[in-house]
Amino acid sequence: MVEVFYSVVLGAAFILAFCFFKFPYFLRDCRYIMKMLVVRSRRTKFRERTPFYTILDCFLDAVQKQPHKPFIMFEDQVHSYLQVDQTSNRVAWAMQMHARSTVALLLGNGPALVWTWLGLFKLGCSVSMLNTNIRTRSLLHCFNCCGASVLIAGAEQREAVCEVLPELLAKGVCVYVLGDAGGVEGLHNLTEIIEQSPNTPVPHTFRDNVTMSSPGFYIYTSGTTGLPKAGICPQDKIWGPTFFLYLVGVRSDDVIYLPLPLYHGAGLLIGLAGAIERGITVVLSRKFSVSQFWKDCRKYDVTVIQYIGEILRYLCNTPKTDIDRQHKVRLAIGNGLRADVWQEFQRRFGSVDIKEFYAASDGILSFINYVGKIGAVGRVNLYQRKVFPHALIQFDTEKEEPVRDREGHCVPVPTGETGLLVVKITKLAPFVGYVGNPEQTEKKKLWDVFQQGDVYFNSGDLLRMDHDHFLYFQDRVGDTFRWKGENVATSEVSDVVSMLEFIKDANVYGVKVPGHEGRIGMAAVTLKDGQEFECREAFIHISNFLPVYARPRFIRILECMEHTGTFKQVKVTLVEEGFNPEVISQPLYVLQESSRSYVPLTHSYYRAIIGGQIRL
Repeated sequence: MVEVFYSVVLGAAFILAFCFFKFPYFLRDCRYIMKMLVVRSRRTKFRERTPFYTILDCFLDAVQKQPHKPFIMFEDQVHSYLQVDQTSNRVAWAMQMHARSTVALLLGNGPALVWTWLGLFKLGCSVSMLNTNIRTRSLLHCFNCCGASVLIAGAEQREAVCEVLPELLAKGVCVYVLGDAGGVEGLHNLTEIIEQSPNTPVPHTFRDNVTMSSPGFYIYTSGTTGLPKAGICPQDKIWGPTFFLYLVGVRSDDVIYLPLPLYHGAGLLIGLAGAIERGITVVLSRKFSVSQFWKDCRKYDVTVIQYIGEILRYLCNTPKTDIDRQHKVRLAIGNGLRADVWQEFQRRFGSVDIKEFYAASDGILSFINYVGKIGAVGRVNLYQRKVFPHALIQFDTEKEEPVRDREGHCVPVPTGETGLLVVKITKLAPFVGYVGNPEQTEKKKLWDVFQQGDVYFNSGDLLRMDHDHFLYFQDRVGDTFRWKGENVATSEVSDVVSMLEFIKDANVYGVKVPGHEGRIGMAAVTLKDGQEFECREAFIHISNFLPVYARPRFIRILECMEHTGTFKQVKVTLVEEGFNPEVISQPLYVLQESSRSYVPLTHSYYRAIIGGQIRL
């Protein structure tokens, strides 16, 4: 009997040793898959409950369990779970007569944004999260496309609201400002109304009309064409990114530092909603500050940080100090981190566990690098392969379309090669599309990918998978490039540049700059006959119409614009030549904020950019 026992133990040990040798990530895969199964089970229970369970219900449960625990810390202010709950009740009572199905928020990071959307959720409203950088035409477009009847703006955005106020009032929109309305007719001071409202609980009957498929948030994304699109995030879909913090090991006693804008899905859903699911404290920053980052982390005993790649790169570029490792941060979650920055960050600031992920607010599948493989955005495991069918397919970058075989089907790329990520649209991975934009919704679908009648979601991203099933982000396809953590639609920028009286045609694209993530904007333009490029006028016009991250930093003057046979602008050569005056014989200009103008790009100025003496 003893011999049999030892034989079984020896056999089991041999099998485990073989698994670890053959499959070195076996144990971590199993642990992660178990967590994913837990998430799936919980989401199923949330759907089946009567009434169903939303992120708002999760917040209310946290209020009952830990009313006095700090929820939001912001610029020396501390707001407990109970205080945020009571203030959100005031918001709900203040807005109950005016808030209808959808309310648009134009608010910067701060406690007011948190309790405002919670209060609106208590009324059964959907919330449209407007980018605080957008202005005029883009602002009106984003507001209109979600069908909102109310706009709530922060005091800092009052000027932007006043620019479009006549159009809003003409449509019967109720416009509120959190603060002094400045005596502007048509603006209402919402802060005064909130302060006069009770903080008593809001009856559940106010949101009885909400279902799991009801829109919770509208989150805007710059697609491959035109103005921003409003991605619909139903109540059920909110739970997907909300569980990221659980999946990467965030505990109930953690404190998370959130410097990302809450109008983005990453900050709103992964950071803020994820913190609610974990019941933890959020240290909220108005915006990312290099000088303030570690001060805040030390002051508030932060243990988890959320990032985009540029944030960690900026931190690595600061002068080294003796207290670089004097902090309690143990975990970082984010995306867009270069391998060299990843290594430098850990060398300098200590053994912070970095969890890089791949996701998109309008996407239907995400990946997490739960192993910690440097440079990878995620890892594909058995569960994801079986439950969420996806593939990397060959993509023709010149034609900007997938490669098809003789039968009209897409062609998978071999392991190790770059391909377009496509994900099968199924009941478990539905694609709800963009509100009021069926054309753009259809453009994100690929039909007959591997067999007749199947339909896949086109991520618009080029990735590579190695032999260990780790994924590496390579680039974006189409007319979108990424700069400063923001996606920029080149067609929108081109439309703005083309509005200048002296511009005949504009071709906008992104170019790489050494030492910087993503691509920075550049425009190649042709001038109307007899016209000259007006540097200062171009600067003023572009600054008025585009946020900082979307403004073309370089402008190149062409004699004529090259087009394809189907009249598409040719970008390949322009992108390759970049902004190098030693290669380009035509006039080149660079945007210079200090001069409030575009100025000629000289050889010495170019070398200073390439050498890192001038930061963009």
